[in-house]
Amino acid sequence: MREAISRGAWGGMPLFLLGGLAVLLASLSLAISVGAVPVPLGTVWSVFLNRLSPGLIEQSWSQGREAIVWDIRFPRALLAMMVGAGLAMVGASLQAVTRNPLADPHLLGISSGSAFGAILALLHTGLFLGLLTVPLLAFAGALGATAIVLAVSRIADATSADRLVLAGVAVSFIIMAAANVLIFLGDPRATHVVVFWMLGGLGLAQWAQLIYPLVVLAICAAWLMGRSGDLNAMTVGDETASTLGIPVARFRLAVFVAGALITGVMVAFSGIIGFVGLMVPHVARMLVGGDYRRVLPASALIGAVFLLWADIVARTVMAPEDLPIGIVTGLIGGVFFVWLLGRRSAV
Repeated sequence: MREAISRGAWGGMPLFLLGGLAVLLASLSLAISVGAVPVPLGTVWSVFLNRLSPGLIEQSWSQGREAIVWDIRFPRALLAMMVGAGLAMVGASLQAVTRNPLADPHLLGISSGSAFGAILALLHTGLFLGLLTVPLLAFAGALGATAIVLAVSRIADATSADRLVLAGVAVSFIIMAAANVLIFLGDPRATHVVVFWMLGGLGLAQWAQLIYPLVVLAICAAWLMGRSGDLNAMTVGDETASTLGIPVARFRLAVFVAGALITGVMVAFSGIIGFVGLMVPHVARMLVGGDYRRVLPASALIGAVFLLWADIVARTVMAPEDLPIGIVTGLIGGVFFVWLLGRRSAV
């Protein structure tokens, strides 16, 4: 019986994953190629292969183009893929354990905590740890906000999905109020940096820093994938999940903590990018159905491709200036949900 269910869950999925990976590779190539200074696709992959194996290909490109491809655009594109995949998987998981189709990674005060930490670094403490100061303080703020939400939920005995969400919303408002106080007290000449960070951007991506989001994403995503069966049970209801032997309250908190880790580290390096975790899981379910053994990998793939294309738009629509990527994702996400509402009302 279980084998039949497993075959049903994964039937056609390998083909979807292969197609998705091909689209992802093509999107990655285009994201590195286009920009204020266009670079031919052949040069992009020649630089990549030459970096992997020096001397493999005779160098016919300038040092400037190699720096653009390898030092600027490649880490930026990889960060876009990780952020898109991470936020999408977190959104899908939270929508399962809260049974709320509007749940997203920014629901529980996580992004507010990151914003508080980043604003503190940008306007008050200075870069006392070098370039890692902003992402480290933003990550610490995200973990602090998560700890506060969990503490409030324990004090108020808010173990149900609805009460946990309400606790997260309340904490988010409080932390954002504190963050606004920091902005008010800070140097007005530096507030434009804070605004740009809060609207999202990938321009600060560096090779040396990519290891942090990669490790957190790999560990937490593997754990979520391993618990996809439990996520399926949670979508039916707490009582059904309990009868299947799932410790509902503890599992829900564990998913929130894993989501906080992913969201915290992604927001720390990219700023606040909205609508990815809210919109992408809906697209994934439309394409592969509701089984979380399909939804999670599909969400990761679609999220990575979506954010790559959003970054392409952000870099080219006002070139050579970078448009904050959160504006692009917010516009696309808003239009998508208007279309989705119209489609469902028509049905």
